[in-house]
Amino acid sequence: MPALTVPEIQKLLRRADARELEVLERSFADDPRKGVQEALAQAKARVDAEQAEQDRLAALYGYERAIARKRGARLILGLDEAGRGPIAGPLAIGAVLFPPASMPNLVNLNDSKQLTPEIREELAGKIKQVARAWAVEFIEPAVIDRYGMSHALRTGFSKAIASIDAQGPRPDVILLDGNPLKLDAREVNVVKGDSQCASIAAASILAKVARDELMIAADAEYPGYGFAENKGYATPKHIEALKKKGMCPIHRMTFCEHILQPSLF
Repeated sequence: MPALTVPEIQKLLRRADARELEVLERSFADDPRKGVQEALAQAKARVDAEQAEQDRLAALYGYERAIARKRGARLILGLDEAGRGPIAGPLAIGAVLFPPASMPNLVNLNDSKQLTPEIREELAGKIKQVARAWAVEFIEPAVIDRYGMSHALRTGFSKAIASIDAQGPRPDVILLDGNPLKLDAREVNVVKGDSQCASIAAASILAKVARDELMIAADAEYPGYGFAENKGYATPKHIEALKKKGMCPIHRMTFCEHILQPSLF
């Protein structure tokens, strides 16, 4: 049987999973060709990275399972927000309930801030497919201005919980990222939950993607502020446009007042 060419071996290695790589590594460990050894090293690095990602995902789900065992819970709901800090646009609250005892293979699932827009959008679609229930709720700028961010957060989280409860069996535990809001007897707070709990991470992604889509649409309705790029955050260009054009209907008045106040010097 003729020896395999370097391109043929490279193709095999690119497709190999962990078990296949063990066999291929034994077969080609002594191959003197540089291209083969480089392909082996790349394949080993890829498989190691894939295993590390699976271990990280297992830890995300494992954290939630530990809470479930401690509380005798079966259904766990995760919630998180996006858009607390911008000077324009709504607050978005995401909620995700995965099927009980499941561990969907959502590669790259993480705090939405750690992901690229492309990965967030891809994951958002997958999360909606595998979730038992999901919801995204918005709290508009006028409500934030009138009642404050604390009220907006409480209202948004309450609406998201009610939406999930209405979709089917009530969750046994509700995981919230950050400080206690004392909204529900089922509430459990997890500091930095979006990087520790799978359902909170998924909720952060849905909230971020939905809010970004809304702000991109707002850019066409209210041009000149750069909403498609800044998503309502106070970037230098956004602040410059705000000072030149004034506020539009989706700006948060209470967040913009200090920017628009004339300097004392």
